[in-house]
Amino acid sequence: QVQLVESGGGLVQPGGSLRLSCAASGIMFRTYAMGWYRQAPGKQRELVATITNGGIANYADSVKGRFTISRDNAKNTVYLQMNSLKPEDTAVYYCKSGPVGSVGSWGQGTQVTVSS
Repeated sequence: QVQLVESGGGLVQPGGSLRLSCAASGIMFRTYAMGWYRQAPGKQRELVATITNGGIANYADSVKGRFTISRDNAKNTVYLQMNSLKPEDTAVYYCKSGPVGSVGSWGQGTQVTVSS
């Protein structure tokens, strides 16, 4: 049974930073591409960043230069370092196993709120 558990969300002021974590179990983590997605109120879920099993990262244009996705295969964990946060980054952030477009498995999400 695949389980993805996100953590690290919270309330931060504009310009601040947060680091999200997603701990995976029930999959051979090192063989999976992983991704971070987000969904703001009233909007569709959107891709934020992905990382291949080989460590190649890709980002949405809206977060390039501010967010960094990484993975630690020894800990079965994928991270999202978010810097220079903006109010428009406010959303529930989800991690997903598997490449973009695949069915994959989803975590329960973690709320990120950027507000002064």
